[in-house]
Amino acid sequence: MRIFSGNANRPLAEAIAAAIGCRLGELTVGRFPDGEVKVQIMEDVRGADTFIIQPTTSNDFLMELLIIADCLRRASAKRITAVIPYFGYARQDRKHEGRVPITAKLVANLITTAGIDRVLTVDLHAEQIQGFFDIPVDHLSARPVILEYLRSLKLEDPVVASPDTGSIKLAERLAKALGARLAIIHKRRLSDNTTEVAHVIGEIGPRPCIICDDMITTAGSMVNAVNTARQFGATRVIPVATHGVLCGDAFDRLYAARLDELVITDTIPLKRRFADLPIRVLTLAPLLGEAVKRIHTNQSVSALFSDSKKV
Repeated sequence: MRIFSGNANRPLAEAIAAAIGCRLGELTVGRFPDGEVKVQIMEDVRGADTFIIQPTTSNDFLMELLIIADCLRRASAKRITAVIPYFGYARQDRKHEGRVPITAKLVANLITTAGIDRVLTVDLHAEQIQGFFDIPVDHLSARPVILEYLRSLKLEDPVVASPDTGSIKLAERLAKALGARLAIIHKRRLSDNTTEVAHVIGEIGPRPCIICDDMITTAGSMVNAVNTARQFGATRVIPVATHGVLCGDAFDRLYAARLDELVITDTIPLKRRFADLPIRVLTLAPLLGEAVKRIHTNQSVSALFSDSKKV
């Protein structure tokens, strides 16, 4: 087994390698003077089972993934698995209006064409994206890690709220696992980064409220949901998301919201400026490490979610 990492999230890659009990492979990922990606593998990978750990949080990091995969394929690696904790371009999974692309399918095609044999990812924005690939996809959920933390808080009679209709299934699964109530905060989207809260379905207060989503990008939806939960009597509000994209006006919105706590995972490195906010970062390294070991040894990955003790 050989594990390699691009520049997108090397700390997570190192933690995954440590969880497995191996080292990261020697790989140089740099730039030519004109900005093109330059890759060189510094060790023999002929006939090896190789893994590339690289969230595709930007165009540069997507190109790094594709070029590393091509490099491994040309170096005669036996199998190449892309471990993509955060799959970028996942929002564009269908044509919601005329003359727009389905970019998630395009990226899936690029990954396959680059020579990648298998994909391991976490909490896709839309689960149907698994079907965009013509190669096997292992779709993990961060739910076991998030549940373990939420249970440690020992919240009394909590309610789990969905910040929009798109996250209802996620909130329902979390509420069922916690034995909690369920509420839905319905919103109207005014633009790509602006939303307006319409009304709440279900009862929120007076009790702790967990607001769950798959990602927080500009934090507009989440902050609206936090403010709505407070208006409806929540005694404590804990926003939870797998992917902390946190871009645009996210910092200003989260700072102004005066959060009790924001819970995310380390699929994406936390930007330095967010260190002063009350953000709890949960690591998925043990979960991803166990999944990598199971893929390497041809064991069931889905069994991880029937026996959380193995995580």
